[in-house]
Amino acid sequence: MNSLWQRFRHRLHEIVFEADTWAGRAFDISLLFLIVLSVLAVVLESVPSLARPYGHFFDKIEWLFTILFTIEYILRIISIRKPLRYITSFFGLVDLLAILPSYLGLFLFGAHELAAVRILRLLRIFRILKLGEYTSAAALLAYSLRESRAKITVFFVAIFTLVITLGAMMYVVEGRSNGFESIPLSIYWAVITITTVGYGDIVPSTPMGKLIATLIMLLGYVIIAVPTGIVAVSLTAASKKKEISTQACPNCGRQGHDPDAVHCKYCGAAL
Repeated sequence: MNSLWQRFRHRLHEIVFEADTWAGRAFDISLLFLIVLSVLAVVLESVPSLARPYGHFFDKIEWLFTILFTIEYILRIISIRKPLRYITSFFGLVDLLAILPSYLGLFLFGAHELAAVRILRLLRIFRILKLGEYTSAAALLAYSLRESRAKITVFFVAIFTLVITLGAMMYVVEGRSNGFESIPLSIYWAVITITTVGYGDIVPSTPMGKLIATLIMLLGYVIIAVPTGIVAVSLTAASKKKEISTQACPNCGRQGHDPDAVHCKYCGAAL
């Protein structure tokens, strides 16, 4: 009986988590199709001209998708030996968020509209369609950002200090009569100016204020290049790392293993 259950769970894992078999690929492509339809239904329901005449139809469709995704979520939990690892993983949390809004909508008005978060589940398309190079590129970029976090943190602290100083300076130079009514409002102006956004809702009027604004805008172009260079250096250093496979661990459901890996690097189970 135990061996029969193990075979069933192994087969279920191949279908639900893997895309190497015909059944697994058909399951995943069908799932992506349902995700797109469910998000489209949520989007269309927000249109007043459609919500009024077809509100009951959208409600029924939403619960149909919720039930299907709930069944799928339960199957994913059943198919792995350590379900808690899947539940607390990124995709596990995304899968849970895909079904929670409808149930929360029974108690909180409007919560079901959060079902649009299901669009995050389309990230599975990289594994389903065997776009391994994109998965590897995403992992490489995430690694580069982690390696650069200390430099980026120092950079943002410096920028934060700079905009506070420049905002206070503009408050003194321009004053309330020219629209710079407070230091926080002046800091807001400094932020949108140094980032070259420039909404134009607040503009300097005095010659000194215009000079400072010109220097800030020129400084903005220089500042934009700094974090790009920091990440680029880490990205170049990390590009020598090996690509990752699209195989999911049957024990914990985690992905991101090396192509030649025979054991899961997260839980040690055989792949």
